[in-house]
Amino acid sequence: MRTLILISVLAVMAGCGTPQERCIAGATRDLRIVDRLIGETNRNLERGYALEEVVRTRTRWVMCRPPKAATKDEKAKPARMCLRDSHYTVTRPKAINLAEEREKLAELQKKRTTLLRSAAKEVADCKIAHPE
Repeated sequence: MRTLILISVLAVMAGCGTPQERCIAGATRDLRIVDRLIGETNRNLERGYALEEVVRTRTRWVMCRPPKAATKDEKAKPARMCLRDSHYTVTRPKAINLAEEREKLAELQKKRTTLLRSAAKEVADCKIAHPE
């Protein structure tokens, strides 16, 4: 039993990464976010519109209580249904101002340049602080 616990703890710890990897991931987090936003903005400009996710709700019948078989003390009880809200996501097109989207892209690219410089310094510091 102790061996199983030890193996599972080691498996969880192995998935966390080395201290250097965690340090580098923290140092480049903002850069990865800006890169993702640049990609999304480029795709919006290529398409000519944006995509947005909207959460919708619908009411559905669900089983609240399963049927219960009869016993010698009680009669059989049928299943009981009730209404419950269920949520789902829909992706729909959204109109955008292409000029504003181009401005946003230019600003994101400027920000990326700044973040790239600062992230390079922080990554170098991580490699010094946590050599592998």
